[in-house]
Amino acid sequence: MRCPLTTASQRRVLCIFPAYTPSFGTFSHAYWLLGRVRAFMPPQGLLLIAAYLPVSWPVRFIDENIAPARAADFSWADVVLVSGMHIQAPQIHDIAQRAKAAGKTTVLGGPSVSGAPELYPEFDYLHLGEIGDATDRLLTCLDNCVAPPPAQIRFETKERLPLPDFPLPAYDLVQLDRYLIGSLQFSSGCPYRCEFCDIPALYGRQPRLKTPTQIMAELDAMLAQPGHPSVVYFVDDNFIGNRKAAREMLPHLIDWQRRRGYPLQFACEATLNLAKHAEILSLMREAQFLTVFVGIETAEADALKAMRKEHNAAVPMMEAIRTLNKYGLEVTSGIILGLDTDSAESEGHLKVFIDLSNIPILTINLLQALPRTPLWDRLKRDGRLITDDVGLESNVRFLRPYDEVVAAWRRCIGHAYDPERLFARFAHQVDATYANRLDVPVRGKLTKRNLREAIVLGFNIVLWIGLLSNYRRPFWRAAWHALSRGQVDAVLGMGLVAYHLVRFSREALRGEQNASFYSAHGRTAMAPRLEGAGAAP
Repeated sequence: MRCPLTTASQRRVLCIFPAYTPSFGTFSHAYWLLGRVRAFMPPQGLLLIAAYLPVSWPVRFIDENIAPARAADFSWADVVLVSGMHIQAPQIHDIAQRAKAAGKTTVLGGPSVSGAPELYPEFDYLHLGEIGDATDRLLTCLDNCVAPPPAQIRFETKERLPLPDFPLPAYDLVQLDRYLIGSLQFSSGCPYRCEFCDIPALYGRQPRLKTPTQIMAELDAMLAQPGHPSVVYFVDDNFIGNRKAAREMLPHLIDWQRRRGYPLQFACEATLNLAKHAEILSLMREAQFLTVFVGIETAEADALKAMRKEHNAAVPMMEAIRTLNKYGLEVTSGIILGLDTDSAESEGHLKVFIDLSNIPILTINLLQALPRTPLWDRLKRDGRLITDDVGLESNVRFLRPYDEVVAAWRRCIGHAYDPERLFARFAHQVDATYANRLDVPVRGKLTKRNLREAIVLGFNIVLWIGLLSNYRRPFWRAAWHALSRGQVDAVLGMGLVAYHLVRFSREALRGEQNASFYSAHGRTAMAPRLEGAGAAP
């Protein structure tokens, strides 16, 4: 649905999504290998707001991960609307500065400002919480007057718009083929209360759901574009937060895939206890889910208990990973160092876990306390929050010496992304995971555009990794292992991902990248660029 309000004025709205600071998880170094790709995935929240705006209000949408907003864009707009996460805070401030210099009214919404509104005093209007009654009050205010108010005004959602009433995200405002993967939301909220996570405070513990009809309509809208990513990521905080709903939606997704010739593959986030639910795993396999991100955080049982994440131990961890692999799901994992439970042995335990689990992609971060989390409250109470930017990689006063924690992080990064170890883990996945995936018809993917993109990617991987990189030997060992089993897609996938991981990890070891996804010690934000000769690590 669109905004139900009757408006008296026409307002030109410029929606801007800030650039990301580089990280392990966005694969930014590898975009140029694909040709047209310039960004990770479309921002669901801002596209939703753009679709909800009154139908008579002209909207421009700019993702600064692809290209920066121009002076002409600011000149055109009556209102500049921004949304972003904590990691994008420096870029959010920069957009506000440019918009105010152009004399424009500014509005900020999204998870960062909802969690910490005090960080953004320069915006005229703050939208706190999800789309709902606050959204309608904000739009009424803008309809009445578009001049900047004398003091900041905050609108906080009390009644959220039910997910079944969400409009179709404004995919028509973006070029989907500029993104590495697509994005889709099925549910919001998570029933667990992990100490470091702000999801329950922001979105609730009772997952709310879209209907299967909505999901299929959004997928159809993606396919309506002549170019689109071949992988779509369910951005739900926990795909099995409501297991019954996931189980009931998946047959609809399977039917959609069959009717359209399996044009897409899917990925999602879930808790490790997904391994206990064979029926859901079987349905996910049939629907072509290939990857699941799991916040494993640590392999140490006492640490899981301390962070209130005992559900990760509901099944022995290695057994759970093997179970997910058995259904064709490659696990990617979040890992945290700097926990209060860490000891001198934790580094060694993590390295053993990396080797035994054979998980190729691990985002290893230093602990960061986010506002509106139990961790934040506890550390603030204990006087262990670092509130001023002193150039540290975390806002937490660790119990272990800071330099030791950062040094351990660097050694673990070096261990995980040593090319020999990385490609050995990929080679393991060829037999343990990729061989277990459902064989599907290729007609849905056999398009001129897909063939052209595969040729471009294959050429770049062979040239920049297979011939010119200093890790070509381990790459070819893993590649020949996959090719001997007919897994051409696996070679392209591992080459693309490894290019980013190896290059990013080497930058991190040189101190050029953050040790935490949420670190306030920001590096240079991603600027749209085309890399070429000399880009191979």
